[in-house]
Amino acid sequence: MKSEKGQAGTKILVAILVILIIVAGGVLGYKIIKDKENQETAVSEEGTIQPKKEEKTVQIFKGNDRPIAVMIDNHKDAWPQAGLQKAYMVYEIIAEGGETRLMALFKGAEAEKIGPVRSARHYFLDYAMENDAIYTHFGESPQADSDIKKYSVNEIDGIAEDGTTFTRVKDKAAPHNAVTSTAKLIESAKNKKYKMTSNEKSVLNYVTEEVNLEEGQSAVSVTIPHSQLQTVKYVYDEENKVYKRYARGIEQTDWTSKEIITTKNIIITFCDNYTLADKEKKGRQGLKNIGTFDGYYITNGKAIKIKCIKEARDEKTKYQDLEGNEIKVNDGNTFVNICPIAAKVILEPGDTGVVETP
Repeated sequence: MKSEKGQAGTKILVAILVILIIVAGGVLGYKIIKDKENQETAVSEEGTIQPKKEEKTVQIFKGNDRPIAVMIDNHKDAWPQAGLQKAYMVYEIIAEGGETRLMALFKGAEAEKIGPVRSARHYFLDYAMENDAIYTHFGESPQADSDIKKYSVNEIDGIAEDGTTFTRVKDKAAPHNAVTSTAKLIESAKNKKYKMTSNEKSVLNYVTEEVNLEEGQSAVSVTIPHSQLQTVKYVYDEENKVYKRYARGIEQTDWTSKEIITTKNIIITFCDNYTLADKEKKGRQGLKNIGTFDGYYITNGKAIKIKCIKEARDEKTKYQDLEGNEIKVNDGNTFVNICPIAAKVILEPGDTGVVETP
């Protein structure tokens, strides 16, 4: 039979073991919590201890603010335009007379001056809808008016506004002088009870790691003839890793800042336009953009051939490489130039300083 002294010693040992178990559990729990907080360290190949890298998030398309699309006048008398540099995407498509028109898309950006704002064309609705955007314009063609109603597009029409959303400025002549801002457009959209948030994914597959198109062809200079009147040229700025934009041999600058317009990415889609046989006979255009079309993705001085697939007017365009994989797009703004199939696009390894014409 154990003595009372022996029993007391046993109790002390048991108590010590219990304390050790509690302490060990606390240490293990602390480590688990720190692991969950991503505070653990990793050993590099060189044997040094380095903190775990935080994951980057895309900046050009973030948050749940609903995009706002704005039709921008691209007549020579409308230059320079305001707000293009604040847009995450800008579409350029042919309009009547060989002119092109632009549609700039804003998401979570503050642009104090946007314009000149011009009238709607029905095929631009396809790209507003695929971006789940509120469509802004100043007047419209009969075809656009019909399709806005048909597809129940949320619109802000300058002609129908109360006079506070748009302003006619004095330093340009009408019809090239209607301007607005993101703040005014948001206020108008709220007054109309439009949905102001969107969980729709971006049309483009933006990534945070730099896309360099190592296997692509050199594209330091990119010339895109939309028509005999409108030729666009982009010249790569290697230091800043963006393309500078020119049109008809003229440097494109911002109306307010006077700085040259630049873009990180360029997408070219080859699909034909045609003249509408309407009663007004104003030479308005249509666009054959449903189907699969050839194109280019251009960034960081290189270009690859791609396929541009649009299955319906209100469905997102798919941009794929020639193996059928969705292309990865650099985190930055994008100009989408939609030009005729026969357009003689020129990709060059250096800037010739001359705008080529077809």
